[in-house]
Amino acid sequence: MARQRRKNLTRPDKGRKRRDLSRGRVKLKSTLETYCYDQLKEAKLDFGYESETFQLMDSFRYSGVYHKSTRGKDVMTNVTNRVVLGIKYTPDFVSHKERFIIETKGWVPSQHTFPLRWKLFLKYLADNGMDDYMLFIPKNKKQVDEALRIIKQHINDEGKA
Repeated sequence: MARQRRKNLTRPDKGRKRRDLSRGRVKLKSTLETYCYDQLKEAKLDFGYESETFQLMDSFRYSGVYHKSTRGKDVMTNVTNRVVLGIKYTPDFVSHKERFIIETKGWVPSQHTFPLRWKLFLKYLADNGMDDYMLFIPKNKKQVDEALRIIKQHINDEGKA
């Protein structure tokens, strides 16, 4: 007697729960971003969420011979004289009034481009006279709280001066 296969009886809503991370018109991407957004609002700080994109490197055309592998193909593709896209970076939270930038980062995979992009962003800030901004990369709620404590302390210290 042949054995019958059992049908997959999992419910479509089973597994990871989806949360509504929107705040009005703002669609946030993670619970850590949502927490940071709420804390910044509660502190009545002036900021924008993903409101500004920085051009870290312009596009250019590489005129030399250039062949690269293409996903799903066994052969390399000739991309000689094609445009190489520039590099942009959009931080999570920027305040030009209070001069801070917050990039919330939970777990970052080892093959992620963020560390290189962040170094290019630091160079951009230094080259463009923005090295007086406070920068934060909190990875959890406790670190978000610490970043806000530092920002508030800085604002209070400047108010006294």
